[in-house]
Amino acid sequence: MLRRHFSLLVLTVLLAGPNGAHGGASQGTTILVLGDSLSAEYGLQRGQGWVALLQARLDQEKIDARVINASISGDTSSGGRSRLPALLVLHKPDLVMIELGGNDALRGLPLAMTQDNLQAMARAAKTTGAKVLLLGMQVPPNYGQDYAKQFSNAFSQVARDQRVALVPFLLKGVADGPDAATLFQADRIHPLAQAHPIILNTLWPTVKKLLK
Repeated sequence: MLRRHFSLLVLTVLLAGPNGAHGGASQGTTILVLGDSLSAEYGLQRGQGWVALLQARLDQEKIDARVINASISGDTSSGGRSRLPALLVLHKPDLVMIELGGNDALRGLPLAMTQDNLQAMARAAKTTGAKVLLLGMQVPPNYGQDYAKQFSNAFSQVARDQRVALVPFLLKGVADGPDAATLFQADRIHPLAQAHPIILNTLWPTVKKLLK
């Protein structure tokens, strides 16, 4: 068990370390982003994703904070739940941003399981004293109106139950805008580089409020 825990810590360092905006120690705020490909710069050049843009915005506004990007393309809420404890020990974040659940829907995983995983991650982060920002997701209309509503409501329910902050839809202004088709890569799932400033602008007011 100890060997497994140590291996997980080593893997976490290898995955999260290079993606941290700053390599050295910081006395300021630490923000941990736990997400999937939407946060892991899938299909983009390094530095074009919203997480990197968040660090640039913080630096621009002279807010003493560093962003640790622990996102992995293809990750599910179960994967995030299993990775989070080691990340909390390693980075001791002040703010945890959870961007997971989309791949659960793509894989047809039970919605109740996704919601339970989100609840567990929010609780785990809060137990360490960190603030939590849940980044909600929506599914395309072809999933059916009832399922789409239930999926979206799952994020709202977790935010209410755990009393954490929520951005209802990470891709607001991107996936639901009039130019949506021009803002996505060929797979129609991952936003292009020009969409990521829009994503950041959606998140920024809530992030800034939580950092005060």
